[in-house]
Amino acid sequence: MSFEGDRNLVEQWLIYAKSDLELARVDLPDSVLLETLCYHAQQAAEKSLKAILVYYSVSVPRTHNIGTLIDLLEEYIDVPESIGDVAILTEYAVSSRYPTFSEPVDRNDYELALQLADRCFLWARSIINS
Repeated sequence: MSFEGDRNLVEQWLIYAKSDLELARVDLPDSVLLETLCYHAQQAAEKSLKAILVYYSVSVPRTHNIGTLIDLLEEYIDVPESIGDVAILTEYAVSSRYPTFSEPVDRNDYELALQLADRCFLWARSIINS
């Protein structure tokens, strides 16, 4: 499939994704919850996937569910299994922003979230720049 999307809008999605990714990486005081940083990792992955949808001129659904976005992308391109793993970040989209989050996020959870978000962003960038 050839590129047909609005290049400016695609780039805007990636700028927002990169901003969230950088926020997720920031070394902050201990008073900042890892849950907050994982939320930004989730947002980076979500916006990266939405950038690819725009690139392929696909209507972007109003969802935070990364699995849904991946399923939609699979209608247009081959999605590597390593990107499928990114779907686990969905749990940080809403519930991690409130005190009712079921389990606290530890450093390992945070590092995995950051790794997955980074992987997703780099993959999106490679698709769009190809």
